[in-house]
Amino acid sequence: MTENFWKDKYPVGVAAEINPDQYPNILAVLKESCQRFADKPAFSNLGKTLTYGEIYKLSGDFAAYVQKHTDLKPGDRIAVQLPNVLQYPIVVFGAMRAGLVVVNTNPLYTAREMEHQFNDSGAKALICLANMAHLAEQVVPKTGVKTVIVTEVGDMLPTFKRLLVNAVIKHVKKMVPAYNLPQAVKLNDALAKGRGQSFSEANPSNADIAVLQYTGGTTGVAKGAMLTHRNLVANMLQVKELMGANLNEGCEVLIAPLPLYHIYAFTFHCMAMMLIGGHNILLTNPRDLPAVVKDLAKYRFTGFVGLNTLFVALCNNEEFRKLDFSALKLTVSGGMALQLATAERWKEVTGCAICEGFGMTETSPVATVNPFSAIQLGTIGIPVPSTLCKIINDDGQELAIGEIGELCVKGPQVMKGYWQRQEATDEILDAEGWLKTGDIGLIQEDGYLRIVDRKKDMILVSGFNVYPNELEDVLATLPGVLQCAAIGIPDEKSGEAIKVFVVVKPGESVTKEQVMEHMRANLTGYKVPKAVEFRDMLPTTNVGKILRRELRDEELKKMGKK
Repeated sequence: MTENFWKDKYPVGVAAEINPDQYPNILAVLKESCQRFADKPAFSNLGKTLTYGEIYKLSGDFAAYVQKHTDLKPGDRIAVQLPNVLQYPIVVFGAMRAGLVVVNTNPLYTAREMEHQFNDSGAKALICLANMAHLAEQVVPKTGVKTVIVTEVGDMLPTFKRLLVNAVIKHVKKMVPAYNLPQAVKLNDALAKGRGQSFSEANPSNADIAVLQYTGGTTGVAKGAMLTHRNLVANMLQVKELMGANLNEGCEVLIAPLPLYHIYAFTFHCMAMMLIGGHNILLTNPRDLPAVVKDLAKYRFTGFVGLNTLFVALCNNEEFRKLDFSALKLTVSGGMALQLATAERWKEVTGCAICEGFGMTETSPVATVNPFSAIQLGTIGIPVPSTLCKIINDDGQELAIGEIGELCVKGPQVMKGYWQRQEATDEILDAEGWLKTGDIGLIQEDGYLRIVDRKKDMILVSGFNVYPNELEDVLATLPGVLQCAAIGIPDEKSGEAIKVFVVVKPGESVTKEQVMEHMRANLTGYKVPKAVEFRDMLPTTNVGKILRRELRDEELKKMGKK
């Protein structure tokens, strides 16, 4: 699709282009923001707030420790395995300032996943939460990790509160299994050693890797997307351009329930919001709804970044519905498809519409988003500035407007490639810089894009393509349905038959008959499921995306086909 197609599709006041070279690297953004907004709050967690100035100072202490007290050299990889706590921005920015490459690691990883990621990335250091240290003890000896730093949840809190929080987590909630890592250093000791020490501030080029972000873990082996400083700076400027018209410098309060180690939250909270001096409220455990709601009640928040599963859970929570939403003006959804019923319910409860966007780890992550001033529900919006999209058929030919095929993206936020996997890179990224997303969609006349489904989740019933998203959207509107998923299972007659899984809202009842009736009423014959299964819960990724793949694998096993 030609560049000029989107030039006139942006709302008034939104530029069609950004300059990805405005900053030489992430550190230049960090320095500028921390000076401009030195006294403004940057991150809050567990009742403690750090200002931009404090984040800068503490990240400098960490950088000094890395350079003066470890063998780590610029370009070495450090695995950061932390939930949303204040330590995360300190360590990540500190590691970058010392010239290290950050490998974001999910704290919920199993030992097997950790071992793969540390070895694949060649990580030489690990910083983890004491809660995961027992896994680190098993894994570290099998990897090249030499430096281990351990922190406890409450480490950034004032002394009394720190001791109290850490003791409760350890002894009352018993969330810290015993571990033995004699070489490990405590984060607070590391920061104390670096305090006031001089260090040589890294100055990476814009093509240097800033973050190795692992992806594809749900389908085969996880690969590290090489996101450069330029990728992340570009995406930060793109998000700010498309979202920022509505955001004011130094006064926005943003709720951050999604994990910062996930690229969506990282780019939004640690980059785009830093640019405008936003105050990010870090929620450590978004699954603990009572605690989340209690936390939210303390702030007049102006922005909320979430995804479908979380929006549903919050809107069903009585205490959440009682909160004061009068300041809320921006809700952003990403990570998985937003269901229409969810968007409508959120608007009804909070008075704020949801801007849905689309992205992938490989695009740092935001590729398209609904501009705040012109939301079209059911679409993924328009490409962010300086980004092109096209739709191709299976032969790689570009299709006309309105035709359905695979969505491809091109722009300064597209990754350098997969770490040490040239083959895998060549499969997804061509010589001209077009990235195949694996998503099936179309471009509308007005420039907005619509995703029909994931390529790999498509169900083929008697030669007809059936898209699980559509079935789930319909099923989600049936009263009493909390969560649902649709998959294809092998069928002699039709090639594949549709099976749906339903989780019912607590205290409500839904029958198989009601599901079938509802589906028949809303969908053409071949799209109606053959089988319905009720579950207490569905398998999800750490950010709440339902793993259809896992459900499908279970079914194939039952049928003896796997």
